[in-house]
Amino acid sequence: MSRDDVATVRARRVLVGEELRPATLRIAAGRIAAIDAYDEAGVPDLDVPDTATVLPGVVDTHVHVNEPGRTHWEGFASATLAAALGGVTTFVDMPLNSLPPTTTVAHLRTKQAAAAGQLAVDVAFWGGAVPGNADDLEPLWDAGVLGFKCFLSPSGVDEFPPLDPTAFRRALRTVAGFGGLVVVHAEDAGVLDAAPARPSRAYADFLVSRPDEAETRAIRQVLDGARETGARVHVLHLSSARALPLLRAARDEGLPVTVETCPHYLTFTAEQVPDAAPQFKCCPPIRDAANRDELWAALVEGVVDCVVSDHSPATAEEKQRGDGDLQQAWGGVSGLQVGFPAVAAEAARRGIDVPTVSRWMSRATADLVGFTTKGRIAVGADADLLVHDTAQDTVVVADRLAHRNPISAYDGLTFPGRVTTTLVRGRAVDPDRPDRSWGRQLERTP
Repeated sequence: MSRDDVATVRARRVLVGEELRPATLRIAAGRIAAIDAYDEAGVPDLDVPDTATVLPGVVDTHVHVNEPGRTHWEGFASATLAAALGGVTTFVDMPLNSLPPTTTVAHLRTKQAAAAGQLAVDVAFWGGAVPGNADDLEPLWDAGVLGFKCFLSPSGVDEFPPLDPTAFRRALRTVAGFGGLVVVHAEDAGVLDAAPARPSRAYADFLVSRPDEAETRAIRQVLDGARETGARVHVLHLSSARALPLLRAARDEGLPVTVETCPHYLTFTAEQVPDAAPQFKCCPPIRDAANRDELWAALVEGVVDCVVSDHSPATAEEKQRGDGDLQQAWGGVSGLQVGFPAVAAEAARRGIDVPTVSRWMSRATADLVGFTTKGRIAVGADADLLVHDTAQDTVVVADRLAHRNPISAYDGLTFPGRVTTTLVRGRAVDPDRPDRSWGRQLERTP
C-alpha cells in the first residue's frame, strides 16, 4: 500500500444510500469492500472528525478542458487537480474548445493521448454533434464516449458550429437508433439574433441580449425532437426558470428528458453582478434573484435533476477582451474547484441538507452517464470519497485556485464548510504532489 492509499475510513456521518450514519468503510483494490459499524475499525487510516461528513465524490458531467490546442486556457493537469481539491473525483470533458474538437474517433484518440499521464481524478469524454458528422456518431459511441453535445446557437468557436433544425433532428434520429444520449446547449439562434446586443459594459444590457425566450424556444425544440424521434435528451445548464413549465409537462408526458443547472445560477443573481465584470459572463446568463429561487425549488421538486459546474475557463486576455464590453468577453465561469462548497453552503442557508446536495452532484450525475460504481457509497462501488468539514470555511482567492488562469466569479467569497480530503479509488489526493498517473480514462459502460 502506498503512503496515500487508505484501507479504512471511520466517521460519525457517512452517507450510505440516502442515510447519514456512523460507519467504517473498508477499502480494497480501489473499491468499498465492506461497510462496518463505526467502532469495528481498530485504528483507521483516516479518522474523520465529528464536524465532518463523508460523501461520495462529486461526478461533474460538464467540464471544459481545452487540451490539446488551447491548453493555456485549461489543461488536464490543472483541471484534475482543481477537481480533486473541490471534491470532484470524476468528470466528463466537453468536446469543444480543444483543437481538434471531439467530433470523430481520430479526434477522440488525440484528446485521450493528450490526457494520458496527466489525470489526478478519473475522466471520461463527450463526443460532439456538428454539421456533417452524423456518420461519425455511432463510431464515437462504440469508441466509448458517453453521449453527444450539440449547440442550437453559435458555440463561440468556429470549429464547433451549431446544428440547424434539420441537422438537429437528423442527429437525434441517428443517436436514438443506437440508444445514445444527446446533451444540448439550448438557446435559440433566431431569438438571439433578434435580441439587442449593443456594445456595453452594463450587465443589464448583456442580460437583455440573452433573453429567457432563447432558452424556452430552444427547449421546446429539444422536447419536440425527443417526442418525434424517441431520443434521450439532456438540457444543459438551465438558467431560465421560465422553461420549467415546459420541462414539468415533458416529465408528466414521459419524455426521456433530464435537466441540469449550475452552481453560478444557484449562487449569484443578476442584481449582484457588477458592470464590466467578465468573470460573471456565461451563456445562458445569470438571471435575477426570483429566478434563482425558482431553480432551487425545481431541484427540490425533481424537475431539475442535477448540478454541474460548466467549468468553462479562458485566459485573462480572452475574458478581458473589449475592456469590459460584455459582448466581446469570453463567456464562461470557472468554478470546478469551488462548485460543491458553494452549492452546499447556499443549500444549508435554505434548509437543504448535504445528502440532498450530494444526490444532485454525485448520484444523479453518475446515473445520467451510466456510471454505476460512481457517485454512491456502497459495497462494490469505487472508493471515491470526499470529506466535507463544516468547522472549516472555503475562502476563495482566485490566484490560489488550481485553475490554470486566476479568474473566478467566486473570488473573495467565503463559504461555510470545506472539502478537506478527497479519495480517488481509495487513494488520497496530495494537493502538493498529486499522482497524475492515478486517474483513469473512463469509457461508456455497455
